[in-house]
Amino acid sequence: MNVNFSVIPGFLAGHARVLDRRRYDLMTGGGDAASVLAALDAYRNPDGGYGWGLEPDLRTPESQPGAALHAFEVFGDVAPHTSPHAAALCDWLESVTLPDGGLPFSFPLAVSEASAPWWRSGDPSVSSLQITSVTAAAAHQVAAHDPAVAAHPWLERATRHCLDAIQRLEGMPHAYVLLFCVRFLDAVHDSRPEAAELLKRLAGHLPADGRVPVEGGTEEEALRPLDFAPLPGSPARRLFEPEVIAADLVRLAGEQQDDGGWVVDYARISPAGALDWRGAVTVGAVRTLRANGMV
Repeated sequence: MNVNFSVIPGFLAGHARVLDRRRYDLMTGGGDAASVLAALDAYRNPDGGYGWGLEPDLRTPESQPGAALHAFEVFGDVAPHTSPHAAALCDWLESVTLPDGGLPFSFPLAVSEASAPWWRSGDPSVSSLQITSVTAAAAHQVAAHDPAVAAHPWLERATRHCLDAIQRLEGMPHAYVLLFCVRFLDAVHDSRPEAAELLKRLAGHLPADGRVPVEGGTEEEALRPLDFAPLPGSPARRLFEPEVIAADLVRLAGEQQDDGGWVVDYARISPAGALDWRGAVTVGAVRTLRANGMV
């Protein structure tokens, strides 16, 4: 299944944020890191955190843990370039981390309109393994090329919290908790001796075809093998048979729409968020396909 690259820039022009257009430009060789980081700055607050809809379903302006993940993803995109704002984000995360080392799912929203109900109902006094693990996973990716992030005390606290919390998991976790814990363990696999055994334990919750339905999501919503293991050669990739990954790559390539972009299977919360997600997942789909030699 071939991807039609010629229509993607036009799709992004009509559907995507400047940030995702800049990310795509950089990924495909036509942009530069400074332009990507400048676009990210539009979502940054004076406290060093991020808000303003950087997480498309969290539209409130103030800094939120849910936006930090996406900021770290961008800092990862620009590697080997670094930004002092990455370490400053760690500073902010350290300031809002709870005593047990975890991050809350969300803080009270200054503007609740257009944000998803799960963001509006977060308990700021309780650590969320879901949000802490995915944020720490993304931060570890940045730490691979940014010494300031690698040495930051917040990352060590969050890492220890996640390892301990995953150790305590019993039964099948929610699909997104499972996904983000797998991503976290994949990111720390080579630096934490307990990660391999924990990853093996979580693999027991993955069906042979790698498709994990999302409880409470839309009728079609499910996580796929490439959500868990997008990169060849990673520890998480070994959780799936090669033919399962091959089939999922064909699926992902075949889901390009006639307008050039990809769609999401989860709930659309707001008109702006729906557009933002399409741009973001289109960039993500192309990145995954390129990493796997499909384009």
